[in-house]
Amino acid sequence: MKTEYDIVIVGGGMVGAAIACALGGSRYQVTLIEGHYPDAFETGQPHDLRVSALSVASETLLRNIGAWDGITSRRSCPYRRMKVWEANESAATLFDSEEIGEAHLGHIVENRVTQLALLETVKQHNNIDLICPAKTKRVDYSSGSSIVELEDGREIVGRLLIGADGGESKVRQAAGIGITKWDYNQQALVASVVTSYPQQDITWQQFTPTGPLAFLPLSGNHASLVWYNTPDEIKRLMAMSDHVFLEAVHQEFPSCLGKIDQLLDRSYFPLRRQHAQSYVAEGVALAGDSAHMIHPLAGQGVNIGFMDVAMLAEVLLDAQEQGDRFYSKETLAKYEKARRHQNLLMMQTMDAFYHVFSNDNLPLKLLRNLGLGVANKLPFAKPHITRFAMGLEGPVPSLARRT
Repeated sequence: MKTEYDIVIVGGGMVGAAIACALGGSRYQVTLIEGHYPDAFETGQPHDLRVSALSVASETLLRNIGAWDGITSRRSCPYRRMKVWEANESAATLFDSEEIGEAHLGHIVENRVTQLALLETVKQHNNIDLICPAKTKRVDYSSGSSIVELEDGREIVGRLLIGADGGESKVRQAAGIGITKWDYNQQALVASVVTSYPQQDITWQQFTPTGPLAFLPLSGNHASLVWYNTPDEIKRLMAMSDHVFLEAVHQEFPSCLGKIDQLLDRSYFPLRRQHAQSYVAEGVALAGDSAHMIHPLAGQGVNIGFMDVAMLAEVLLDAQEQGDRFYSKETLAKYEKARRHQNLLMMQTMDAFYHVFSNDNLPLKLLRNLGLGVANKLPFAKPHITRFAMGLEGPVPSLARRT
């Protein structure tokens, strides 16, 4: 049985679900295909390991598409300060929302909470069908009329196919869009912990030659620790008992971490840079990890994915108003033109941080510490850096831009 839509979105994670929400209420007939519905949220349950630092621009997008209240009604943690340093914490660069007259720099939110809020919003729109759970068996790409075959035998036909199905995107592969990629010689170990102190409003990151050590505050006295290191060292850390692992945390993390009372969970994931050679073709568009994957040390992966959402929705809604062929490569190229350069710039910046700070060369160490110290003493430049990172300055799509 075949069902036809204007737009078929493959992948109902944070990015795919946000695209659907952004098109909610439009004249487009949209379907969103997702393999697994996230577990229901219950107050008091342990925090998830996978969290994201949502920028103010991402918050604005989520407000505009109706999902933000679904996040704050569940669980989130605003952070107002961010500190970055290398050898000497006294020479750290501190970014403070008060310095620019803002209430916060961003929010730390569990990925599942964001996805739940978005899918909840999707269900409120009559022009969107959510097909979940449904696994994609095969994608048959054809310009202007692609078919997504599900494992249960259903066939979903769309004039525009949007790939939001992650780094191994079936949509991208079916469209014959190549990628450039390489793995970093680093992995990230993520640990969910209970601290001996109340909720914090600061996130910090200390750079070391083997990778950063990071602290992300969560609600209450919970926090997320991120430990970047070589694959061999991460394997060793994962093999430790909980008690020995916490001893290693207290030994290696800076003293400002304070006492950790309990380790709730830990896991790890490899780090990869990946970029699609094109974001669009006739009848197809890629967004989020399907189009790009970056080093997560600045927490910008989901934020640039949400900016993809805002720009792609803007292009599609404009095409609807103008009567343009929304699935044509010419129309979709406006999205790629707006986003590819910005994403590449962010990828290159993260690469520069990775290569410069993952190095024990003495002249580089002196230059790094000098740079971090000087950055904290630039009263005119630092507010602009802060506002740019928050998405309050620069080329921000209209759906994510504050009025």
